[in-house]
Amino acid sequence: MNTIKFVNWEDDGWFLGYLQDYPNYWTQGETMDDLKDHLKDLYHEFVSGGAPHRCLVGELAVEAD
Repeated sequence: MNTIKFVNWEDDGWFLGYLQDYPNYWTQGETMDDLKDHLKDLYHEFVSGGAPHRCLVGELAVEAD
């Protein structure tokens, strides 16, 4: 089983969040478990190629001044 990180918060009784690697695709749920189910659905869309125009998060190495 793979794991993937997600960011979440609660607002007005809703649980909102997005997958850390796909920050432009937010989803919501009535409970934390509901949110996690929606995030899993999003993940499966991304890995199957079903989500067009997805943005990815990368890392950039820079030298200190």
